[in-house]
Amino acid sequence: MSLKKRLFNNGIAYVLQKGVRVLEQLFLVPFFISAWGAAYYGEWLTLTIIPSVIAFSDLGFGTSAANSFVLTYAAGDKKKAADINKTGMYIITIMVLVAISLGIVSIFILNYFKVFDKSLIDSHDAIIAVSILILAYLLNFYNQLIESYFRAAQKAALSINLLTIKASANLGAGLLILLLDYGVVAFAFSQLTVSIVFNVVYWALGKRVLGLFKTHKGKKDKSILKDITQKGLGYLMFPAWQAIYFQGTTFAVRIILGPEAVAVFNTVRTLSRSVNQLLNIISSSIFPELQYEIGEGNMEKARKIYRFSIVSSFIIAFIGVVFLAIFGLWFYQLWTQNELHVPESMWYIFVTGILFHAFWWSSEPVFRAKNEPFKFAKAGITSACFSVLLTYIFSKYWGLTGAAMGALSLDLMMALIIMPLSAAMLNLKPIDILSHAYSDTQQLYANIKSKFK
Repeated sequence: MSLKKRLFNNGIAYVLQKGVRVLEQLFLVPFFISAWGAAYYGEWLTLTIIPSVIAFSDLGFGTSAANSFVLTYAAGDKKKAADINKTGMYIITIMVLVAISLGIVSIFILNYFKVFDKSLIDSHDAIIAVSILILAYLLNFYNQLIESYFRAAQKAALSINLLTIKASANLGAGLLILLLDYGVVAFAFSQLTVSIVFNVVYWALGKRVLGLFKTHKGKKDKSILKDITQKGLGYLMFPAWQAIYFQGTTFAVRIILGPEAVAVFNTVRTLSRSVNQLLNIISSSIFPELQYEIGEGNMEKARKIYRFSIVSSFIIAFIGVVFLAIFGLWFYQLWTQNELHVPESMWYIFVTGILFHAFWWSSEPVFRAKNEPFKFAKAGITSACFSVLLTYIFSKYWGLTGAAMGALSLDLMMALIIMPLSAAMLNLKPIDILSHAYSDTQQLYANIKSKFK
């Protein structure tokens, strides 16, 4: 299958996956409320915080092992790839056991202080349901490494579609439980059942698609273990900058401008960043192919994929900026029922940020593709800290418009740092991207046009 075809299939698969994820977040809510009542459902959401937090405890080891596996396999070193898989499975299993221990301790402490007794949900049912859900979430630790089998076999779209089927199965199983008027234990058990069945099938299909493990069994390697651990900690820093930026800027606005300003600030940011969901589809679609070409040493193809990501993201961002600049405020007032009032200057600053975001977000896959997380994480954390500080200072002088300027500073700094850095990692200069922009745009237009003939 050609590179263009694979990129197109990846894009379609990610669009479908996004659709199912939106359904996951929105579709079951009225059924929860109807079956359990709003208060009981609220208690359940509170309880799910425990497994959700524990689900982050893999420390990025799955991502680290997966990226190392694909790069090594694509480079032709199948023996080492098998060793990475064996070592990766080992460390992920260790983290699952550690997370289970953390879960048991957390539940014991909460039960000792009679936290579950204060819930509307029966304490016995709550403990069992949370325990089951923790196990279901922990099984997902293996998914990233298994997903790398499909990437290495250049079948990324198949993996995405399988994960979409899993999300649909979770949705269907949850809906069935609610329609049958069962409680939290049955709901949690339905999610665990889907996870077990899916992981077995996913693993078997991944091994069959790749074919590596028929000839190479692999063994644990201490040097590989050390490398996975170090880079895993780098990937752990990825969500850290997001937490600093989103929560930090919100807190700064709350301190200086008050709670109503927080409502305006966050709703404007949410709506203005809606275009970013389309940019996510681009970056997710190019990542598997970019990583394989880098691993195989086809740097010219890798550079072409990278330029495609930059150009297509900028085009989408530009169209999104024009649309939101014309219709965005009208839609915002409709969305908030005219309850919140936005300074026009604040709106246009947030909208402008989309263009800068497009440049650095479309460059981010390079860091994961080359399995070098620390460079991106350091830039992200530094930019996020400066953005929070500037949001605090600017809010004092210019109110919500100043807060928007502080938020914009992150996208501006990241664009100035990440894009040149990612280009250099592919032996490109920013001027090279500009020099190819016109021809890349023409080719992109021709590709899109051919799909609709």
